[in-house]
Amino acid sequence: MNTSHYSAPLCIAADHPSLPGHFPGHPLVPGVLMLEQVAVALRAWRGLRLTAVLEAKFMAPLWPAQQAQLTLTQTRHPASQGRIHFEILRDGAKLARGIVEAQP
Repeated sequence: MNTSHYSAPLCIAADHPSLPGHFPGHPLVPGVLMLEQVAVALRAWRGLRLTAVLEAKFMAPLWPAQQAQLTLTQTRHPASQGRIHFEILRDGAKLARGIVEAQP
């Protein structure tokens, strides 16, 4: 599959081991865990591995067991080959966005 977009559901289980410490009593999904899901999606989409996070902005929290959507978009500019834009949305609201580099 060689499309310019990829989309996948995103939901982190409430019993994920990283959640109790982030933050005690009111856990939220850490940004690094969302970035890990970007890496998983890159492998599923094109067999790529994430090599660098060039930009990441987290605008709103993702709560445990909450449904969201992860979208990857190939950068169209030839000089930016290997760069992928990502967005994480929940009910149309943007939770996170950024640019990563990926290679086979």
